[in-house]
Amino acid sequence: MLNRRHLFALSAAALLEGCGFKLRGKQTFAFETIAVTPERGGAVASELARYLGAMVRPVAPAAGGQPPDVIVDILGETREKVVVGLNASGQVREYQLRLKIRFRMRTSAGRDLIEPSDILQERDISFNESAVLAKETEEALLYRDMQSDIVQQLLRRLAAIKTLEP
Repeated sequence: MLNRRHLFALSAAALLEGCGFKLRGKQTFAFETIAVTPERGGAVASELARYLGAMVRPVAPAAGGQPPDVIVDILGETREKVVVGLNASGQVREYQLRLKIRFRMRTSAGRDLIEPSDILQERDISFNESAVLAKETEEALLYRDMQSDIVQQLLRRLAAIKTLEP
């Protein structure tokens, strides 16, 4: 016999199913292989390559190797820390952290699939001079969170490409 918890869980699942809720499945792409440039250095490029895993190939394959279907060029990755709030004595009380990437996606033949575009993430962070180390750690965590959000947005844009044909 079902107890109340099981009954509640089943009714909640039925409600979610009825409203069209569906967990995000594995993304499908119009390409089989991809290269991400710069191959080393950029944090967003590294995380994107790590996420795509076995699909990632070098831009210039070894002799006899196939070039990748598409190339994602990370053209720039900029981190900014801007003062947005001061107290009455002119001391900083709040910063805004910004992470911006500029990217494009092209076929290995050079045809642009996504023109150079920007993705920007912003987060506000309060500042307290008595907790500088804790705020530095919080800042690093916020940058990492923004980086993950940018990679997810980038993956959705890559998945929106339905064909590689002109």
